[in-house]
Amino acid sequence: MTTSAVIPSSPTVSFEFFPTKTEEGAAKLLATAQKLTAANPEFFSVTYGAGGSTRDRTRNSVYNIRETTSVPTAPHLSCVGDSKEDIRTLLTRYQQDGIQRIVALRGDLPSGMGRFNSGDLQYANELVEFIRSETGDHFHIEVAAYPEVHPQAHSMEVDLQNFERKVKAGASSAITQYFFNADSYFYFIERCRGLGIEIPILPGIMPITNFTKLARFSDGCGAELPRWIRKQLEAYGDDSASIRQFGEEVITRLCERLLTGGAPGLHFYTLNQAEPSLKIWNNLYP
Repeated sequence: MTTSAVIPSSPTVSFEFFPTKTEEGAAKLLATAQKLTAANPEFFSVTYGAGGSTRDRTRNSVYNIRETTSVPTAPHLSCVGDSKEDIRTLLTRYQQDGIQRIVALRGDLPSGMGRFNSGDLQYANELVEFIRSETGDHFHIEVAAYPEVHPQAHSMEVDLQNFERKVKAGASSAITQYFFNADSYFYFIERCRGLGIEIPILPGIMPITNFTKLARFSDGCGAELPRWIRKQLEAYGDDSASIRQFGEEVITRLCERLLTGGAPGLHFYTLNQAEPSLKIWNNLYP
């Protein structure tokens, strides 16, 4: 499909991956990253498992992708489960190896880990502050934002206050949790600007390729899957081609609205697949 909307000519685009467990998976990840260079991304990012469980694989994936594609690649870094010394060591290595962007998150507790042994830093704003105290302005620090409210937040107001603390601690920009309702993003931006928060806030985009996985992800992270989308995907059953076509159309229209409404760019959650994200981007910028 193509789009007829008038959208900005030069937004940023970035793509997120997860580290793989096998050599075969690592090779496929590199192939995916190479394909996505066609979109001229500003950066790639690589996620970090609960409690730092993928620390080495995250770091190796970042280095391999950067060396293979020449695209700046940002490691995710969470504080739950790690000591300050562990984080300091990792930051020093990233500095020495020329990494200039980090996605700083609180992270999830690994199964079986209680709060009593969850690390020296408890919240993302503390991690951002620690990174700044250790490395100054070396890193561009991305943080997370939640237009539909973090699933563990007591209220929208509390969640917005938490986001404001991350910004005041030194965040450079933010990436949102994915969503399917553009109004939630625009309302979140309006609230942020009202508080004087002016950093760029990139909408996170999740391509639709598999209903079962999407429903599970959405239920787990608090992203609302609108009833009309859910019902249409259910109606397709096992017709994967129709699911992909419908998903491409829905997400392309969402991206159109976000960009024409002033979003500074798009950040795609690729699930280590190139084609779904690249098709949407090419619909927007053929």
